[in-house]
Amino acid sequence: MQLHKIYTPKTASPFANSETYMEFPPCEALKPYIQCFWGSRLPYRQHRTEQPAETLVTPDTCVDIIFHVNFTDNRIASHFCGVDDRPFVSHAPVEENLLSTFAIRFYVWSAVLFAEDTMKDTRNKAFDLDCHFAGLKKALEPLLFDCVRIEDRIFAAERYLFEHLHLERQNPLVMEGLEQIMLHRGTLEIGHLSKEVHTSSRQLERLFLENMGISPKRLSSLIRYQYLWNDILCQPDFQVTEAVHKYGYVDQAHLLHEFKRFHGMNIAGAKSYAGKDLEKYRLPDNDIGTI
Repeated sequence: MQLHKIYTPKTASPFANSETYMEFPPCEALKPYIQCFWGSRLPYRQHRTEQPAETLVTPDTCVDIIFHVNFTDNRIASHFCGVDDRPFVSHAPVEENLLSTFAIRFYVWSAVLFAEDTMKDTRNKAFDLDCHFAGLKKALEPLLFDCVRIEDRIFAAERYLFEHLHLERQNPLVMEGLEQIMLHRGTLEIGHLSKEVHTSSRQLERLFLENMGISPKRLSSLIRYQYLWNDILCQPDFQVTEAVHKYGYVDQAHLLHEFKRFHGMNIAGAKSYAGKDLEKYRLPDNDIGTI
């Protein structure tokens, strides 16, 4: 089963679309592995500010390769960001520069197919791209000053990714475990999960950590949160009491606590934060329920 067809993770700002942040789908052949390409369509002028712009980043069960290109100083900073299981706030630059951003967002299960190392010990960490993707860094960085349109960068990235896709690294136990987690919407206990895939809990945890950098238990919690977040966004008549039963929470307080732990704010605040981009681009309010 192609997991991307049954599971669609969302960020805290699923409607964001501006000169500094746009999302682009990959070509059809890479859709099982790449959630999206994102960044600025063209270089943009970052104006000096006393207070840096803040962006909420929530656990979306994806990992990112990010290139920050500074045309003013002729510098490129590139990083690999492992899977996160907690929210945090990122800060934009405050100096006046001509900048652009280009990034590749992999599903948590697919980055290892392109990497030069396992994903072990990458959770909640960021690395220089040399640590896990030195070849991709060497191939793409020299192009980023000349290829300023994001469409051209995507074309170059896809060509590299096609040539360096190692499907032989895809572990069948990990993929079967992921499928079971998603089919049960993150509610399957780990003991039951290991029985479903006919291996021990210890073996399954080791494989998940090597292939994704996160344990089955932690990932299940994030996937349940993501299904819940999708419901909150997509259902105009979303009811917490119904979600408690649907996703196996102990009670309403348990659901609200877990959501705030992963999102950094309560449900009302999360919907307001996500909806700010709809207001910015003057879309109808009810579009928040039709993503």
